[in-house]
Amino acid sequence: MMSARWLPVAASGSTRSSDMVDAVLVVLPTLGRRMESLRDALESVAAQRAEVNLRLVVVLPVAATEARSLAVTFGADLVDDPKRGLAAAMNAGVAARSGETFYVGLGDDDLLRPHGIKTLIGLASRRENTVVAYGACDYIDGESRIIGTNRVGKLASIVLAWGPNLIPHPGALINLDALEKVGGFAEDRPYTMDLDAFLRLKRIGGFVSTKESVSAFRWHADSLTVADRKTSATEALDVKRNYLTGPVRKISLIWLGPISLATLAAGEIVSWRARRLSRQSHNGAAG
Repeated sequence: MMSARWLPVAASGSTRSSDMVDAVLVVLPTLGRRMESLRDALESVAAQRAEVNLRLVVVLPVAATEARSLAVTFGADLVDDPKRGLAAAMNAGVAARSGETFYVGLGDDDLLRPHGIKTLIGLASRRENTVVAYGACDYIDGESRIIGTNRVGKLASIVLAWGPNLIPHPGALINLDALEKVGGFAEDRPYTMDLDAFLRLKRIGGFVSTKESVSAFRWHADSLTVADRKTSATEALDVKRNYLTGPVRKISLIWLGPISLATLAAGEIVSWRARRLSRQSHNGAAG
């Protein structure tokens, strides 16, 4: 299913030093074009360091010199962008693993909320065989104002295989051995690499959640899945059907089609709220 091989990481069960127990590898891919939001994202990661043992890896082009310099000031290790898309960049970041237990992915325009990673590590430690821990995610606009919040919680993992994907990737805590076992992120799924990985992870372990906000996803026009929601919805439909078997797969369009349309409608509502906030802000400034 993967279009490119998974890069080597530490083997399952490998010996780790005591200071790496519960250590987190934060992977932040960027093209280096959004310097202001990149700084905000890096600051949100830095704020976690006081209470979490984490290592930040930023994956970016060699030519993004300003972004590379900024990332280094935040203590990041740099990995060159493999130039095969977002999933390949995330895989390259994970391949830089050096004994960490968990993975957290973050976009260059997304944020981690205060205490978010610590909260998720606590959740994951309470239940044996947990492979994914996730929390609520705020949808924010370009000015970091909250448009809405995804607090679906446990229901998101229950409906994952046959309903909408409501598990936020930004800020989700994933066991790295489990991520390696399922093959990492599929490079042939540019819009739904997270959904595809979650579905494979669900086959081998448990998911835990909290309704406390642990991350924020910035909703703007040039975000890949926001800008092309129809293509994203079509790809998600295909991914879900791949994980259904036998007669269920044959009849799955009966409910997956309407769910896809409902997901598109929900996206339009969030976009409308973002535009309304922007208009209100401009009107207030003009007044």
